[in-house]
Amino acid sequence: MAFMLVINGSFNCYFKMIFHSPRPFWFDSRVKSYSLETSFGLPSGHSQNAASQFGIMAATVRKKGFTIAMLVVIFLVGLSRLYLGMHFLRDVLAGWLLGGLFVWLYMRYEKPTAKWLSTKSLSMQILLSLVLGIALILLGFGSKALTTSWQMPAEWINTAALTGGAVPDPFNMEGIITLGGVAFGFMSGYAIWVKKFGQPKALGSALKRFARYIVGIVGVIALYLGLKMIFPEEPLALGFILRFIRYTLIGLWVTYFAPLIFKKLKLEK
Repeated sequence: MAFMLVINGSFNCYFKMIFHSPRPFWFDSRVKSYSLETSFGLPSGHSQNAASQFGIMAATVRKKGFTIAMLVVIFLVGLSRLYLGMHFLRDVLAGWLLGGLFVWLYMRYEKPTAKWLSTKSLSMQILLSLVLGIALILLGFGSKALTTSWQMPAEWINTAALTGGAVPDPFNMEGIITLGGVAFGFMSGYAIWVKKFGQPKALGSALKRFARYIVGIVGVIALYLGLKMIFPEEPLALGFILRFIRYTLIGLWVTYFAPLIFKKLKLEK
């Protein structure tokens, strides 16, 4: 599911740039902005992620009560995006539709894909992880290239400023670089762990699970803030490369190094 979150987020970025649709508070100064978003509006990323993640949970558990609860959560997430002035109804509906599509793709292809990958050597799995991470980034730049002849209306920027919302910066590529790095680190770390120790299992008492959470989140924060302070953002090309490395390391921490520390500290079960 974490991997699906990365894929889902990447495609949301692509579609946003391809459709380059405004948010309500860019379009009408009467709309009050209750959140800060700088990307395009269509499709709604929160609605898409909610539909895909909670949809996968419902499709996996397959219990009526749980499915109804997940549908309610998905609906409320979409409703909140309308209330916050972040999206038009069409954005939310498109997000739900795409999220549902990703649920179907996950349920249809996750097991055969995992089985196919398990037959590959560790080095091949790591190489495929790198190829995927780079492909996600290239698709992002390709989506941006499709809009080179289009120019964002100045009124959108001015209206967003009048409503107190964040200044639009919809072609910023940092997000897609981040997702590419996370995909590479997450998948390669998982592949290394499975080859060494087998499939990971969430075991142990509530106290040990809480301890794992604390250790894991501290590591993520340390890598995020520490490398952010060390790595320069300029020139832009170097900044993108270092951002990719930074989030690759965070992905590796989540799927390999943090679980390894749990094992050393006897927190894994």
